[in-house]
Amino acid sequence: MDERVVRQLVEKAIEMTNFSYAPYSNFTVGAALLTDEGEIYTGCNIENAAYGPSNCAERTAVFKAVSEGKKNFKAIAVVGGLNKKIEDYCSPCGVCRQVLAEFCDKDFKVIMARSLDDIKILTLGDLLPESFSLK
Repeated sequence: MDERVVRQLVEKAIEMTNFSYAPYSNFTVGAALLTDEGEIYTGCNIENAAYGPSNCAERTAVFKAVSEGKKNFKAIAVVGGLNKKIEDYCSPCGVCRQVLAEFCDKDFKVIMARSLDDIKILTLGDLLPESFSLK
């Protein structure tokens, strides 16, 4: 994957942590999803006092894209940390992995970053090798 595009996705994901609503966990997460057409859809985590209605950044980005007719994706960047400090890689949770599997092939890129200079890229197949999927 083009390094410039990877950095752009990470930058957008970092930016999205500023919009996170996380008053319960204080763990802010941002995501930037790249479509096959080169468009970027962003998301942040949105918590709720009842916890169950909360939504992860990755799913927010996917749902925004799908709600606008996009269903083919190349990559997603995910960053997050406690009290808005990104200190470690932030991997998609199991529910987000399964949602990604609904729309993405196993070679879909999942970009996790600690900074613009510390980036790890795995495939969805690496993170969810035995998914339930139409693909």
